[in-house]
Amino acid sequence: MGILVALLVLSVLIFFHELGHFTAARFFGVQVDVFSIGFGKKLYSKMIGKTEWSISAIPLGGYVKMKGQDDSDPTKVSYDDDSYTTKKPWQRIIILLAGPFANFLMAFMLYLAISYMGVPKLLAYVDTVSKDSPAYQAGVQKEDKILQINGQNVLYWENVGKQINASSGDVTLIVERNNTLLTLQLQPKVIDDQNMFGEKITRRIIGITPLPKQTTVHYGFIDGFTYAWDETVKASTLIFQSVQKLITGVVSTDKLGGIITIVDVTAEASSAGILALFFFTALISVNLGVLNLLPIPALDGGHIMFNLYEMLRGKAPSDSAMYYITLVGWAMLLSLMMLGLYNDVNRLWG
Repeated sequence: MGILVALLVLSVLIFFHELGHFTAARFFGVQVDVFSIGFGKKLYSKMIGKTEWSISAIPLGGYVKMKGQDDSDPTKVSYDDDSYTTKKPWQRIIILLAGPFANFLMAFMLYLAISYMGVPKLLAYVDTVSKDSPAYQAGVQKEDKILQINGQNVLYWENVGKQINASSGDVTLIVERNNTLLTLQLQPKVIDDQNMFGEKITRRIIGITPLPKQTTVHYGFIDGFTYAWDETVKASTLIFQSVQKLITGVVSTDKLGGIITIVDVTAEASSAGILALFFFTALISVNLGVLNLLPIPALDGGHIMFNLYEMLRGKAPSDSAMYYITLVGWAMLLSLMMLGLYNDVNRLWG
């Protein structure tokens, strides 16, 4: 069941991505010949207007085939009025950007739904206090509720680490204990640590862990939009940073996951509940948006680079250059897919 849900999630995300391209193409009067979810043999197809809508056997992607635009052979062009080729470069760029934009919009809508459904958050209650830590020496005790750090109100546990790391020098805590407010002064300890990418960082800690006491936060109509925007930006930044770290070698290529990992983790998220599934689906949607913007020929980002070149030079690259660059792009894309699949298989075999 989980695998079916995962494939459905991927199909929905791919549908929205391609729908973005389709909508922008039709807005500029470009004829769309095929709108396909999946690749390979067509399992179902229906002509609606001049577009063939189809579902194909391999549900690992999808495509919109516009008149005058063919990724498999970029030399196949059409100069009819309703062709992609005859549109101005800025119009083509908007058509190309519409796919990733649809993914970001999908993520935003999912985060918006999550904000109204209720976001689980840990409350700022202390559980364990490490012996001889700054918190222990200052008198912090189990079940203390942290109300303020350096005059800043603390609502949830996620704010505790942020406030401590953002401070310099001593830290003043106001805690509630047995309905009594206490003011405690302490000096955080600076430790060497690693971030999520394995890079060395320094961090300020006081030696406490959270009590597993949480609440569900339901956002209002306007606050929900703010939450959705912040989460979409946060997820996008994370994916951009991950790609950057991968390219620069900070993150090893064996950390790259493929379609098996995506399906597996999506299936696990679906079994954890609708909220977890929405969170992970939003992250995958942002991932698709960001990856499609990479300047690799055969991806949207690569085509955007071609059109920017045409805008700057006043002419498009030659057909032969487009052909060979696209071949290189497909080789790069297939290599990344095979690497992800190889890593997936390695992880499955332990």
